[in-house]
Amino acid sequence: MAEGDPGTAAAPYTDAARARLVAAYEACELAELARAAVPIGEHELHPDGTVRSQGSVLADAARVLSAAQRFFEAAAVFERLGGANWELIGDVLGVSAHIARARFTTAEDHFRRALLSPAEATGPTGPTGSPGSLGEVSWWRAYMAREPLEAALDLDDWVLRHQDGDSGLGSAPVSGGLARRC
Repeated sequence: MAEGDPGTAAAPYTDAARARLVAAYEACELAELARAAVPIGEHELHPDGTVRSQGSVLADAARVLSAAQRFFEAAAVFERLGGANWELIGDVLGVSAHIARARFTTAEDHFRRALLSPAEATGPTGPTGSPGSLGEVSWWRAYMAREPLEAALDLDDWVLRHQDGDSGLGSAPVSGGLARRC
């Protein structure tokens, strides 16, 4: 059977590899949002320096912050599925194991449920339904759960388009690092 055949997509990769794939996607989204906030639009400011569209830069920053929080959670889930205990996660973050567990256990539980049932990866939208809300990125999590190799290949393309002088990434900078189940 091929990778995309029903029932085979979940089998070839470890849970930690899938969690790392989600973290890679969240990092990609964060980078794209931050990159888009860098240019100053030709008509963004009035000649006197005042803002033409008040709140727009702040809204962009809020989307970047939301994406950073999703990346942060995805990184913690990856570490947990890779074998890290709550003490280690707490130590890295400078908090107690109890606080680390309280902060990330829901994200870990959601990820584990999504592995069992990709339909559960499509969680509810955020309170505003705005870009960067959980609902907007949940389609990708469902895609990753169904077709992890295709999702990784999409991220390979993104990394290779944005190398920026990085060398030694190879032709499969994301998909090449995914660990398969034995």
